[in-house]
Amino acid sequence: MKAASPSPSGKSTLIDPATLMRLGSLEWRARIIVEGTRNGLHRSPYHGFSVEFTEYRQYTPGDDLRHLDWRVFARSDRYEIKKFEDETNLRCHLVVDQSRSMGYGSCGLTKADYAATLAATLAYFLELRGDAVGLLTFGQTVQEYIPPRHRTGHLRQLMHALEKTPDARETDLLAPVQRLLSLVPKRGMMVFLSDFLAPLDGLESLLASWVAIGHEVIAFQILDPRELAFDFAQPTRLEDLETGRMLALDPNAARESYLAAFHRHNEQLQKLCERLGVGFRQLVTDRPLELALTEFIDHWSRTGRRVTRTSAGRAA
Repeated sequence: MKAASPSPSGKSTLIDPATLMRLGSLEWRARIIVEGTRNGLHRSPYHGFSVEFTEYRQYTPGDDLRHLDWRVFARSDRYEIKKFEDETNLRCHLVVDQSRSMGYGSCGLTKADYAATLAATLAYFLELRGDAVGLLTFGQTVQEYIPPRHRTGHLRQLMHALEKTPDARETDLLAPVQRLLSLVPKRGMMVFLSDFLAPLDGLESLLASWVAIGHEVIAFQILDPRELAFDFAQPTRLEDLETGRMLALDPNAARESYLAAFHRHNEQLQKLCERLGVGFRQLVTDRPLELALTEFIDHWSRTGRRVTRTSAGRAA
């Protein structure tokens, strides 16, 4: 089943996220998204699925003879070794919000469904590249931590952790950042998946610590369409998913103040990320996940080499 390549007529064949959620396990969804996106990008400038050749250097005893370029030798009588950009050395942590606020959904899936499927997709994509992927889930505290690895069975372990239902009530954005600062001394990539609907106090200094170490940080803010539009028509009772408190609401009276506060919070988050050089993407749960993966690939292709090392004589 193709998931992301354009049709001959030019019409989009991207899968509606609500439909995607009915297609079985997380791993199966991730496979559909990645394979479809890869088919759609096969003629593009993205080369993130393998190791890229960068330049030549002179042969020295002990180098792998498989990487001698015999055509160069035939032309110049010099032994030259191909150097490669080692793109299989990336260590990526997926940091996934599993608090109760992520359990909200108005379009056939919850924010938690969307975040888990996107995290599974990124894990599957990076696994195909040979990268080491880890996972940290959080709510009020860190719930589960799986260190980055690349070995048989590791992807299935990540999928199992992502399939757990959000159960933590309140969101504490600081807890996962503080935990990873102590666990991850070497630079890598950190991908944050959350609605970020929590106080931002203290988050900037901790994210700045990640960036100072040399981590490449990406923040995906995942929101429901109704959170953005607040298009409730009739008076209703809403439940705060994190506290359990019920609130009687007249949407016409509350809409203006809600939208002002909501957009102010999101603007502060976006500016915080811009100041730190953190990649920021806002995703709405009715938006196809293939587009989110494409944006990740685009960001990685522009910035990923900051967190990989160059080595000689490594095969693709």
